[in-house]
Amino acid sequence: MNDEKKRTMDEQMIAEIEKDLRFISGYIKRKGREILNNYTITPPQFVALQWLYELGDLTIGELSNKMYLAFSTTTDLVDRLEKNNLVKRFRDEKDRRVVRVHLLEEGVQIIDEVIKKRQLDLAKLLEKFTEDEVRILNQYLKKLHDSMKD
Repeated sequence: MNDEKKRTMDEQMIAEIEKDLRFISGYIKRKGREILNNYTITPPQFVALQWLYELGDLTIGELSNKMYLAFSTTTDLVDRLEKNNLVKRFRDEKDRRVVRVHLLEEGVQIIDEVIKKRQLDLAKLLEKFTEDEVRILNQYLKKLHDSMKD
């Protein structure tokens, strides 16, 4: 096989992988939004709660950067989450000028419930796979995810 033909095949395969990943991501996001309809928070608020759940206490600036939102937008979002008793602001012990956002138990409960429901939906889809296929898929997705962290 000549190099040009191999490169074309590689480009086609990459295009297919990108398209499949985009579709999968969209599906998970859509299902997640359907699940969120049963809660009193918006999808962006859920994303903020997820970042706090995964990374712990963050400043509004750090949360803004993670969510690719303006500082003022994130401040409004945190105000609404705080009003709903899902997060609380507190002053950093080391630097009193710094205000951090902390995820409260009710916020943790929402994250746990929504993620569990999304995982159950995914488990139903994976019933069509063998145990080995699921294990291999998991390995490759972890490898792709790890390469994105670099």
